Amino acid sequence: QVLLVESGGGLVQAGGSLRLSCAASGILVSINAMGWYRQAPGKDRTVVATITSAGDTKYAEFVKGRFSISRDNAKNTLYLQMNDLEPDDTAMYYCAALMTTQVDYWGQGTQVTVSS
Repeated sequence: QVLLVESGGGLVQAGGSLRLSCAASGILVSINAMGWYRQAPGKDRTVVATITSAGDTKYAEFVKGRFSISRDNAKNTLYLQMNDLEPDDTAMYYCAALMTTQVDYWGQGTQVTVSS
């Protein structure tokens, strides 16, 4: 089992920044990749960014150049640095762990609200 706990969400004005954290615990050796997903009210959950155990990253087109995903393996922590936030970035953000190509574990989510 893997436990994921997110933190760092909050209310920010457009143009501002936030850094989300995800602390992972449990049996992590089987985790191949981790990622951040988000879900806005009335919309499907969608991938924001992923990072493999080798450090390869991928980003959704709508966050390229603004968001940065990273991981600290010594602390078992995943990060999402979000800059130049827009009102459309308002959503619940979820940390995820993948053993293969689909999500096996989810965190409980952290709310990000961007005011205009």
